[in-house]
Amino acid sequence: MITGSQIQEFSQNGAVLLKNAFASKWLSLLAEGIEKNRKDPGPYACQYTPADKEGNFYDDYCNWNRFDEYRDFLFNSPAAEIAARLMRQDEVRFFYDQLFIKEPGTLAPTQWHNDIPFWPVDGNHIGSVWMALTPVTTETSGLVYVKGSHKWNKLFKAITPDEDPAFMDDTLERCPDFHKEFDNPEYEFLSWDMEPGDVIVHHPLAVHGTGKNASNTQRRVALSCRFYGGDTVWHSERVTGFKVPGAEESGVTSGVMPTDDTVFPVCWKAA
Repeated sequence: MITGSQIQEFSQNGAVLLKNAFASKWLSLLAEGIEKNRKDPGPYACQYTPADKEGNFYDDYCNWNRFDEYRDFLFNSPAAEIAARLMRQDEVRFFYDQLFIKEPGTLAPTQWHNDIPFWPVDGNHIGSVWMALTPVTTETSGLVYVKGSHKWNKLFKAITPDEDPAFMDDTLERCPDFHKEFDNPEYEFLSWDMEPGDVIVHHPLAVHGTGKNASNTQRRVALSCRFYGGDTVWHSERVTGFKVPGAEESGVTSGVMPTDDTVFPVCWKAA
C-alpha cells in the first residue's frame, strides 16, 4: 500500500496524502462510532463555538476504549501500519484518537500550530493519521501545511480554538498567521481536496492550520489517530492541559518511551 515515493514525500515535506486508504466498511464502522460518541461525549469533549456565534466546532479525544467501533478500527484497519511504514518503524503503539467536526457555517479557523507543544511527549516518530469522513476542501476547512516546516526544529505555543491557558507555554512564541503568507515566495503550502476514506499523515512538528467552514451545507468530519514508536519519549515537564487517561497511573517516566500495553497498546508490528 505504501510506496517508496510516499515515504520520501512524508520525510521531505512533513505531510502526505493517501487516496482511498480505507475501504467503505471502515467508513461505515466509524460513522457508527462517531454517532455514539456525539451522543455520549467523553471527559475532554469541547464545543469551541460560543452559543452566540455561527456554526459549531466540536472536538473530542481519547475515546478509543469507550467505543467498540473505534477499537476495531485501531487494531484491525490499515491505520497503524500506514503510520509505521511512513515512519519506517517495525512497531507502533497507539497514542490517542481525536474527533474533529466543523458544522456548516463555522467561521472560526483552526490556529496555525505544530502538535508536539500540546503533548507530554517528544519525538520525531509520531504519525497523525487524519482521516476524512466527509468530503473536505479548502472551503470546508481543509488542512493546510507549511511544506518542510517539520525540519525547522521549532516549537510554537500550543493554542486551542478557545485559547485555553492550560495549554499555553509562555516561553514559546505564537505561530505566525500563515494565512497572510500564501503569496510569500519564502514558503510553499500543501493542501488537498479529500473524499471519505482519504487520509493525510503528518509529522508532529509539521506546521498546519485551517480556515473557516464556509459551506452552508457540508459539515467537515475527521478522525485523527496518533501512533508512535522509534525515538518517542514521555515529557512530563511540558506545560499542557492534555491528558491521556491512565497514563500517570501506568508509571510514565520523563525521557522514557511509554510502554504500558493497557494505556498505549501496540497496534501494529512487522511480521
